[in-house]
Amino acid sequence: MSPSFKSLLRIFTSMRLTVVLLVFSMLLVFISTLAQVNLGVWAVQEEYFRSFFVMTRLPGAAIAVPIFPGGYLIGGLLLLNLAAAHVSRLRLTWEKSGLWLTHFGLILLLLGELLSGLLQKESMMRLSQGETRTYSESTRQVELAVIDATNPKFDDVVAIPPGALEDLTAIQHPKLPFLVRPLAFYPNAALQMRSQAPAAPPSPASQGFGPQMVVTPEPVTYKPDEQNLPAAVIELIGAEGTLGTWLVSAGLTEPQTVAVQGRTYQLTMRPRRHYFPFSITLLKFSHDRYPGTDIPKNFSSRVRLRTPDGGVDRGVLIHMNNPLRYGGLSFFQAGFEPDDRTTILQVVQNPGRALPYVSCVLMFAGLMVHFAIHLARFIRKRTATAAA
Repeated sequence: MSPSFKSLLRIFTSMRLTVVLLVFSMLLVFISTLAQVNLGVWAVQEEYFRSFFVMTRLPGAAIAVPIFPGGYLIGGLLLLNLAAAHVSRLRLTWEKSGLWLTHFGLILLLLGELLSGLLQKESMMRLSQGETRTYSESTRQVELAVIDATNPKFDDVVAIPPGALEDLTAIQHPKLPFLVRPLAFYPNAALQMRSQAPAAPPSPASQGFGPQMVVTPEPVTYKPDEQNLPAAVIELIGAEGTLGTWLVSAGLTEPQTVAVQGRTYQLTMRPRRHYFPFSITLLKFSHDRYPGTDIPKNFSSRVRLRTPDGGVDRGVLIHMNNPLRYGGLSFFQAGFEPDDRTTILQVVQNPGRALPYVSCVLMFAGLMVHFAIHLARFIRKRTATAAA
């Protein structure tokens, strides 16, 4: 083993490194708790814990600079420190089996958090009584839906993700007889009628609602009680040339229509949809209150879960702490609308959901095995001493 490798191994197995990383993690939790007042839970998770560095922008500059290690960096170094110390100091013997189990459970816990941060998806589903849906909607992301509504029996939808709009990437889909070229994208924007702002500059859009609207960019908000309304200006280019420019926004509730080659297309910016191969029907929503008050006591949703082939067709009651789990998704009772007929379900897809439970079981088993081995050794020593 070379001297440089020994020095590197000594650094990563150092107890001082462990203490420093633990102090940084406590400071990160403290700072992020203070920042949660202004940013909200979602933004704090993304900027502080699911990043390698906490970034900030210098006054008067557009460049972000790192000011503190993020959760991925601290957690990754802790994982490396734990694994290096474990391999270099613990021998693979029966007497150390408890410590091996405990350390493996801790490593699995760190890996589970990393997996959840990278792969977990959360969305919402709103259902009125009697309504059936096969998708949920994102609360943070939007998509530009180009809908072929020519056939009255069904819609053929091409969904353009927000990344393509933000990068101003031209999209030519095989199902579309025109090219979609983004000209501008606003992560958050306010819409106003042009009659209310006569001094506003001319609209960049020439078709649809755009000429009558004024779009004003707004700072992106991360507060849980506020919502971003993204907007974009796009140009449609057909085989014979441009079809005009259009203003699309999440603040527009009605779709805009364009006719191309005898077919009717609708343009709308909507919450990004996540489809699944089964349907959920709300049979009944129940909302119980404490007598004489409007304080919610209990609210639950009785739904019907069905697959297209008919292999699954059953009723399920979803209420607090009792979600529906199926197909790798978990449906939690999150809220309801004031009409007492519409439920709000939170849909969570987390491939690493079981890892924290497995890691806790492993750590508990490892500590019990380690305690049992030392207890047996202590009993043998007491017995030998008494016999002597």
